[in-house]
Amino acid sequence: MRILVLSFYFKPDLCAGSFRTTALVEQLKQHSGVEVDVVTTMPNRYASFSAGAKTEEKNGNVRIRRIELPSHESGMLDQIKSFKTFYQHAQALVKHEDYDIVFATSSRLFTAFLGARVAKKKKIPLYLDIRDIFVDTIKDVLSPKAVMVLKPVLSAIEKYTFSSAKHINLVSKGFAGYFNERYAKVNYSWFTNGIDGEFLELPKNISNESDSEDTKRLVYAGNIGEGQGLHTILPELAGLANKGYSFRIIGDGGRKKQLVDGTTGKANMELLPPVNRQELIEEYLNADVLFLHLNDYPAFEKVLPSKIFEYAATGKPILAGVSGYAAEFIKSEVSNAEVFYPGDHKGAMEALTKLKLEHTDREAFIAKYTRSNIMKDMSNSIVELG
Repeated sequence: MRILVLSFYFKPDLCAGSFRTTALVEQLKQHSGVEVDVVTTMPNRYASFSAGAKTEEKNGNVRIRRIELPSHESGMLDQIKSFKTFYQHAQALVKHEDYDIVFATSSRLFTAFLGARVAKKKKIPLYLDIRDIFVDTIKDVLSPKAVMVLKPVLSAIEKYTFSSAKHINLVSKGFAGYFNERYAKVNYSWFTNGIDGEFLELPKNISNESDSEDTKRLVYAGNIGEGQGLHTILPELAGLANKGYSFRIIGDGGRKKQLVDGTTGKANMELLPPVNRQELIEEYLNADVLFLHLNDYPAFEKVLPSKIFEYAATGKPILAGVSGYAAEFIKSEVSNAEVFYPGDHKGAMEALTKLKLEHTDREAFIAKYTRSNIMKDMSNSIVELG
């Protein structure tokens, strides 16, 4: 059996899509009689972080081919150009190849659309892994005029794409209502995000070494974009926390400049560029509290951020500005984690004071959400479909 895997991100890129797809491919390669052909991009998640990767590499029954994208930042036009390049080059790479099934993982719809186009042309099953509802999200992050122009087109693309799938996996059960209402005839599964091997069996230290005993360290690491809305919460929260907490923000994205502008002059705020995963773990271990935030948009009430899983695996206290399904999940599944409503800096400060600044044993959570176990089950379902 030959499986085509389409993913805009793959190792060594730094993002949830990369970590998820890489873990899945590791499980697919364990199946006897299976060949996996990964078509992805050269590392491109952050303009400020570069990681070396080969255009093509072969590892046993896995072939990885990476497409070079034009240099870009995080703007909408840049993203459109990047996806167009990926779409066109991927089509050319797979044109004369024979496969038994197409697997496509997508957050912004277009990789899923690419998967649908390839599967239709080759008349083979399509298995989609959906990490976000793009059409539902754009109304919250784009201007009304842009939404008026784009939504009819994107809705048509979505309908074509999801109706083409033989099976759709949804990473969040918060997506259930949207999909059941529109695409009731498709078979669904719920293989969620999980905890990668690097975050298992971490040392259980709680105190950081570089700050004074009186100052606690709050760490956020990840994208700094409109979706995270850090610029709407951190300037005010840093002001309230004052000398009690230092804020260490690691990452890059389209709203970093606004965050920098909003926190200029705040001595307890430090912004750093993205780091590799080993350095990231060190940052987590030297934190007193790990921070998570999503902007106050209705679409984000359905999502389940992958960040929750790696944060929880550290045993560190978690402060999360989320609502909807993510808030319900954290409250029911993650101990020593406090939730506040997005953008509410006073509520955030109140929640912060409730946290126990100590290591929390979350072994049951880790066992339940270990990524390799989840991806093993998912790989089985892909092979069965093919």
